[in-house]
Amino acid sequence: MPTSGSATPAADGACAGFDLRHHGDAEVRGADADLTDLAVNVRAGTPPDWLKARIAASLDGLAAYPDGRAAREAVAACHGLPVGRVLLTAGVAEAFVLLARAIAAQRPVVVHPQFTEPEAALRDAGHTVERVLLDERNGFQLAPDAVPEDADLVVIGNPTNPTSVLHPADALAGLARPGRTLVVDEAFMDAVPGERESLAARTDVPGLVVLRSLTKTWGLAGLRIGYVLAEPDTITALERVQPLWPVSSPALTAAEACCAPPALAEAARAADRTAADRAHLADRLAELAEVRVCGPAAGPFLLIHLPGAAAIRTRLRELGFAVRRGDTFPGLGPDWLRIAVRDRATTDRFVIALAKAIAESAA
Repeated sequence: MPTSGSATPAADGACAGFDLRHHGDAEVRGADADLTDLAVNVRAGTPPDWLKARIAASLDGLAAYPDGRAAREAVAACHGLPVGRVLLTAGVAEAFVLLARAIAAQRPVVVHPQFTEPEAALRDAGHTVERVLLDERNGFQLAPDAVPEDADLVVIGNPTNPTSVLHPADALAGLARPGRTLVVDEAFMDAVPGERESLAARTDVPGLVVLRSLTKTWGLAGLRIGYVLAEPDTITALERVQPLWPVSSPALTAAEACCAPPALAEAARAADRTAADRAHLADRLAELAEVRVCGPAAGPFLLIHLPGAAAIRTRLRELGFAVRRGDTFPGLGPDWLRIAVRDRATTDRFVIALAKAIAESAA
């Protein structure tokens, strides 16, 4: 496995042994829907009632084609940007597909471990993708010199899924180069108190593309709404490969509502609660000698290393809990699990089950 000091082409076929299209929702489908869900990183108890009411009211206008102007203006105002720097998308996943189709990259690089969809989208578009693997011995922190100097498309998450690492904004901005598109996936940035280290409002970083999601904090994964922030020429290029009316009217209503000042204040309070609940989860996990928590963490999830994690994950399902397997992320393996942050009562129940599963596996 390459270290943080090297980049390597991603193999075809089985994607070098990683199922890039496996995501947390696969853990809680069908008969598994009744499991306590610690596999999906959508905030529990969402969407809030006021948001559901706004979305429901929009249904009266379904006969008309979607008009994204008001939502686009709301997103732009939220970040203090011109409207021409905003593109609304059907979630961040669509944005990755658009980038893969629109950017004529000769040497695209994806920094792992991270959300696997950008690499999958690039590969599907015919690109040969190189991986930079961050080192767990360094807490999966960014090693800027590991990114090839001639890479003309670089993708990195912040805070990163699944490591929960928050990279310094200046370090990410330092990856920018003439002729390079720098894609920073900030899908979980609104779960970080104060959105510290965000690049969303920056217009001084050449080639910067910031991706944001409204599905995690607001519980809108089934509605599909996100957006791209970039230079106007990049936005135009992405629009050219985007289907007509890609974002539904209810999703546009949600975007406008979630960018209003009262919603931003609610999201800020939710981020503070998530940080406190994450600290509780980390403290409880620290009670288990077999568990090593990756940190410091900044996202609404924790990455843990646990010998025998694959078998323990199966036992946890029998005990009523779903967690995210780590072996589908390049740079990780079968002894890694990702755990979503939940309320303290849920965490306490989970840690009891985890301790039982670990004890049984050692017996």
